[in-house]
Amino acid sequence: MIEIPAKTRLFLKSSIIDTTLEAITDFHKDPRALARLTPPPIFMRLHRDDRRSLTEGEIEFTLWFGPLPIRWIARHETGPTPSSFADMQVKGPLAYWRHEHIFAEVSDGIELTDRITLAHRPGPLGILTRSAFDGLPLRILFAFRHWRTRRALTTRR
Repeated sequence: MIEIPAKTRLFLKSSIIDTTLEAITDFHKDPRALARLTPPPIFMRLHRDDRRSLTEGEIEFTLWFGPLPIRWIARHETGPTPSSFADMQVKGPLAYWRHEHIFAEVSDGIELTDRITLAHRPGPLGILTRSAFDGLPLRILFAFRHWRTRRALTTRR
């Protein structure tokens, strides 16, 4: 079991997307979804995808920030609601990372909420992760991901 550090941060990003629960779920089930949701100039290389569903299994990948590779293993598990899932960092650059993908039906489509609980390691690695996975970079990353999801799904309704 992964221990939650005492000092964590919470990040939230929500958007309404004109789509259906089935379409947004199918979009995230697609093995290409992570690569599609990774903004340039970051490059994602998938090494292993042992997921049996959005709520079960592991995925291993490398995010390339130019010449700098960051290897990551994430376990997929159930989220806080029936129409959600989470990925939990098993091995990676942060002290703690749990990303909940929450889908809620609303009158205009689906409210997509990304809720991330994270903690940085001390020292140089923590400085690196703060520059890539916190503050403005995290806001830019999830603005891109919501834009990309909307772009992929608004024609599917």
